[in-house]
Amino acid sequence: MKLSVVIPVYNEKDTIREILRRVQDVDLPKEIIVIDDCSTDGTREILQSLLPSDNVKILFQPRNMGKGAALRAGFGQVSGDIVIIQDADLEYDPAEYPELIRPILQNKADVVY
Repeated sequence: MKLSVVIPVYNEKDTIREILRRVQDVDLPKEIIVIDDCSTDGTREILQSLLPSDNVKILFQPRNMGKGAALRAGFGQVSGDIVIIQDADLEYDPAEYPELIRPILQNKADVVY
C-alpha cells in the first residue's frame, strides 16, 4: 500500500516547511505531491529551494488557477493506492493518517472524510 498526499499550496510561507516535515514523519510508504498555485508571498521560492527528494514532487502552476485546478494537477501525478488531500495550513495533523485510512485498509470504506 502506498499513500499519495496531495498538498495544494497558495501563500503558505509560514507553514510550508512544517507541513512537509510532518507529512514526511508519517511512517507509511508515501509520495508527496505539492502544487503551488502561483504563490506571491515567498512560498514558491521556498519550494524551489528545497533539496530534491525521491518521494516529493513539486508542481508550479503558471498562474493562479484556484484550489480545484491545483488538486486536479496533483491528482494527475498520483501513483499511490490511497489519496489524501492535505492543506498546508496545519489545520489537520498528518499523524492521524493511519487512523484515517484504517477503514479503507479494512475494506470497511471506499472513502473517508
